[in-house]
Amino acid sequence: MRGDAPGLLLAALGVAAALGVHAVVPAVPKLTAAVVLGMAAAHLPGLRPVVRGIARPGLSTAGKRLMRAGIVLLGLKLSLGDVLGLGWATVVMVLAVVAATFAGTLWLGRRLGLPGDQPLLVATGYSICGASAIGAVSQAAGSEEEDVAASVALVTLCGTLAIAVLPLLQHPLGLGEVEFGRWVGASVHDVGQVVATAQTGGAGALREAVLVKLMRVVLLAPLVAGVAVVARRNLRAARAAGAAGTEPGTEPGTAAGADGAARAAENPVKTGSRPPIVPLFVAGFLAMIVLRTTGVLPERALGLAGDAQELLLAAALFGLGSAVHLPTMIRTGGRIALLGLGSWVVVAGVSYAGVLITT
Repeated sequence: MRGDAPGLLLAALGVAAALGVHAVVPAVPKLTAAVVLGMAAAHLPGLRPVVRGIARPGLSTAGKRLMRAGIVLLGLKLSLGDVLGLGWATVVMVLAVVAATFAGTLWLGRRLGLPGDQPLLVATGYSICGASAIGAVSQAAGSEEEDVAASVALVTLCGTLAIAVLPLLQHPLGLGEVEFGRWVGASVHDVGQVVATAQTGGAGALREAVLVKLMRVVLLAPLVAGVAVVARRNLRAARAAGAAGTEPGTEPGTAAGADGAARAAENPVKTGSRPPIVPLFVAGFLAMIVLRTTGVLPERALGLAGDAQELLLAAALFGLGSAVHLPTMIRTGGRIALLGLGSWVVVAGVSYAGVLITT
């Protein structure tokens, strides 16, 4: 823990700066400011050696462990009664939006040849709840820090743009308060971005947006569990291939097989341990939903938990933002930007159609 101290201190300073930015410019969500400040810290000449050197272990800890803690507390924002109160038609609509966005983004990302887990992580962020979902799935999949950072940066950028773009489309698309709120809740990525976008349509729009958004958040747990199952299967295949001196899908004794075995030996994050089917932080997330549903927690406790959750996620996103390497992103910038645009069209179009059908 002592080696983490410089990075955790830097993350805390980043959170304080993000809070300051939000206080001065309320339209900028705290989490958005945190990830942008993390990216800036990684590229400022004075801070860059610190971020890449002594602070790196603590920043990585923030991006992983604090993210998990924040996701657990996110469950306290959900009540099963609130979600089910929207009606089964809306539940089906949300399921369809999430499924179409996830499958379409994953397919397009692979077709574009994006590296590593970026297609999976971007698909998760767009379909569920932005950076929080990316953090959760990356933990289950054992994703590389660079893939996580690039995906968070893209989803944060597009979600921020939605705050400005979607309110301009409300009246041209003929959406009332309820319809606009549900469209925002079904199509915008992060909870804070949903609030910032929906409040422009009035109190009714904000309520509907938050409920629909939190319904999407509920789907985080089964998605993470599914990713963990796939990760376990891939791990077994990688171990079998490593024992045979091959990479899955290659012939023994070939150069590709030898390289695959070498990569497996060098990458203990992905192949050295068996991911649980339901990660502990996901179980905690579900437990918090149940706890909130019981109604035993007073409003003050829920408010404090909400503040703590936001601070933890801000610190985690600062840590992830500090891992962004812009030259690397520029090399794949065209492809990842195209993926972001394509996924945005899918989630906005499918959710708009769903809202028209169900309201």
